[in-house]
Amino acid sequence: MAGRIEDYALIGDMQTAALVCRDGTVDWLCLPRFDSHAIFAGLLGTEEHGFWRLGPAHAADAEPPTAARRTYRGDSLILESEWDTPRGTVRITDFMPPRDGAPQLIRIVEGVSGRVPMRSALRMRFSYGRVVPWVHKHDGRTVAVAGPDSVWFDTDCETYGKSLTTYSDFTVAPGDRIAFTISWEPSHKQPPALPEPEASLQATEDFWRDWVDHCTYHGPYREAVVRSLITLKALTYAPTGGIVAAPTTSLPEDIGGVRNWDYRYTWLRDAAITLSSLLRTGYREEARAWREWLLRAVAGDPENLQIMYGIAGERELGEAELDWLPGYENSAPVRVGNGAAHQLQLDVYGEVTEALHLAHMTGLARNDYASLLQLKLIRYLEDHWDEPDEGIWEVRGPRRHFVHSKVMAWVAVDRTIKLIESGDADGPLERWRELRDDIHRDVCEKGYDKERNTFTQSYGSKELDASLLLIPQMGFLPPDDKRVIGTIEAIQRELSTPDGFILRYPTEGDSEGVDGLPGDEGAFLACSFWMADDLAMIGRVDEARKLFEKLLALRNDLGLLAEEWDPRLKRQVGNFPQAFSHVPLIDTALRLTASGAYGG
Repeated sequence: MAGRIEDYALIGDMQTAALVCRDGTVDWLCLPRFDSHAIFAGLLGTEEHGFWRLGPAHAADAEPPTAARRTYRGDSLILESEWDTPRGTVRITDFMPPRDGAPQLIRIVEGVSGRVPMRSALRMRFSYGRVVPWVHKHDGRTVAVAGPDSVWFDTDCETYGKSLTTYSDFTVAPGDRIAFTISWEPSHKQPPALPEPEASLQATEDFWRDWVDHCTYHGPYREAVVRSLITLKALTYAPTGGIVAAPTTSLPEDIGGVRNWDYRYTWLRDAAITLSSLLRTGYREEARAWREWLLRAVAGDPENLQIMYGIAGERELGEAELDWLPGYENSAPVRVGNGAAHQLQLDVYGEVTEALHLAHMTGLARNDYASLLQLKLIRYLEDHWDEPDEGIWEVRGPRRHFVHSKVMAWVAVDRTIKLIESGDADGPLERWRELRDDIHRDVCEKGYDKERNTFTQSYGSKELDASLLLIPQMGFLPPDDKRVIGTIEAIQRELSTPDGFILRYPTEGDSEGVDGLPGDEGAFLACSFWMADDLAMIGRVDEARKLFEKLLALRNDLGLLAEEWDPRLKRQVGNFPQAFSHVPLIDTALRLTASGAYGG
């Protein structure tokens, strides 16, 4: 059985990522890209679907021992885990070197004290656990082959096969360092070069140290901010600049339920807000790469803007269910691909335009096509802003006039007007000023409940929605507007969990709710950070700080966050780690630091 979501650590090479559990088991790894088929899919099934366990030997009928301590080596993505056993202490260093050739996952076992019996158990299963590869020796190396894929296993330890699993049994003493490496290569090509684990470890440490040195944030929450920035960098697909929302699929928002989605793609919304956080913390190169990715993905077809694309800009992300996988803690179905790719979500026009605006304002080198794209997006919105859509949360129920979508349409027009006013683009300024006023008036008349003094989820609805917290942050209304304050307080009353975290919107348990799905979900962490931001903006800074620090306490021991927090089970839920949680963490830290609203 897979561990709790927060029991996992992330390692990666900025092209794919692996999840390593506290007991030393790699339960998830897709090769060679984030969105490739998994060779270890035990996270969504059982050990039969692929895993790699490395740790102290244990009895066959006993649970694998868990590490007593684990940490990342400094500000890096190099994981160090230590086990204390009756016979001594052992350390395992796990990492994936930034890629220069074949993708590699390297694990180095080091004896710390005593003599510790160890075991490596490697069970590779291709195509998300469905295909058993042909495992054999080739020039002294172990290789697993199935169809287009080959995975090469290298170690100086003796290996043997049993029950379709490759084992190594060995003992480590103080000072011993024994390396294990798997490398992926297309099966029709020559074998990958022999790994150089120690040199790769040094190069990986150097890479992360140099990258973190560019961070311009030095406030009181630096540890949390830097760890979030490293996580966001790890979710960036280096060859193209695309940013995945998470490296996993189908980790449930509702344990045992059907709210299981594939997040290994680039949502324009998530990527745009990631861009803003990177720009504000000194990472202009990543911002430039994302802007180039956007221009390639959208190409000459902004009228058919998708809400998400593949990490290289692919448009077709057809959704399918993998019925041979029982799902994480029996949360089925397991889905790959994402059918929401072709939804109409008008808010993405605002998020993309806001990101381009911020890039422009922070001095990113001008790109004429980016400005042209921005103008084309507004021309599309002129004719479509007043249509219903699926909204920010990708509802699978009927389209509605979501207030947040209209607000973000206003943002798109407003930022484009500013671009024209700066002299860096030409457009029908007066016409678009009128359009901006029309959208603003429409939202305030149709999306606001005067009796309750709050904006609502959609026109004519009574439900609230946490996305309304972005109204003051986007500049649609000032923070001291009574309608803004009323909305914040209404969300606190109606969408807050007992411990003060924020739900996205009401759900209906076994009945289908506004999102067209049965079941409930946890508190949405991004929305909870938004609440902390809003509280700071309206002057309730102590309350904002306390909420922020409660949210920081939800991170696992390595500083990682999934998408949601289940207040009943007191555990993280949803895909992990989640960019849409780490970005607002950075933003809130920056806001609280600027306001001086922090403890100590």
